[in-house]
Amino acid sequence: MLILFDTNIILDILEKRQPFYEASKSVLEECISNDIRGFIALHSVSNIYYILRKRFSVSDRRKLLLDHLDLLQVAGTDHEHVKNALQRECFSDFEDCLQDECAKQVHADYIVTRNITYFSTSDIPAVTPEDMLKIFHR
Repeated sequence: MLILFDTNIILDILEKRQPFYEASKSVLEECISNDIRGFIALHSVSNIYYILRKRFSVSDRRKLLLDHLDLLQVAGTDHEHVKNALQRECFSDFEDCLQDECAKQVHADYIVTRNITYFSTSDIPAVTPEDMLKIFHR
């Protein structure tokens, strides 16, 4: 199984945001301990690095992200996929559309996010961490 982690899920883990931390962390742990490949979109790495600037030093942000990149593969996209994302007016948020394009690029089975309504037109099914854990344990 292949899953792409939305930015908010990784932030939940890194910032230990409640009440989301436990479920998000559990999904990541399933990727580590089972035959599940986890991905993070390339643009999520820079977004997370920027968002964490108020809480963590440059050195700490680099270490946190490097540690997570030992667990997750980076899913990139190319020129045509970015153009395609810009043309997909069905997405209200361009960043979420890029998440979907990155998920398609790696043939992900799911996008794990807390904002599933933002992915209602996604080509890849979006599920919450809680629902992803249920899928894992079927």
